[in-house]
Amino acid sequence: MSRRETPMIRAFWSTIGGTLVEEFLVVPSSPTAGARRVDAIILPRGEKRIAPQGEVSVEGQEVIVVQAKATRLGMYLMGQAFFSAELIRRFNPSTVRSVALCTRDDEVLRPLLERFPGLQVVVMPEFSAPPKD
Repeated sequence: MSRRETPMIRAFWSTIGGTLVEEFLVVPSSPTAGARRVDAIILPRGEKRIAPQGEVSVEGQEVIVVQAKATRLGMYLMGQAFFSAELIRRFNPSTVRSVALCTRDDEVLRPLLERFPGLQVVVMPEFSAPPKD
């Protein structure tokens, strides 16, 4: 996890509650596929705690997938949010919501992403990098 994105994820989680699993492995490495992790998942109906992946089951649960970038919303983060939701569906959750956390909005890109049900942008300007002198 990133030094700048981890605090964003944890601040967002503190507004939701439930169980937080950071760096959730959605695709294990194989000869035909690279390992893929999402920045975090939140199980909002779970106990309020940070848990390792091996202690939780996603099947049948409400899941919030979180991808974060301490930058302006961009197409890279949008793609991560979109495909992370698709990958987490392989675990048979009851519902999936995918959140793209960023520090600055983009008035052109946000509406494109939010056209898709279950995809959301959350802007957290308080995590912007300080300006360079």
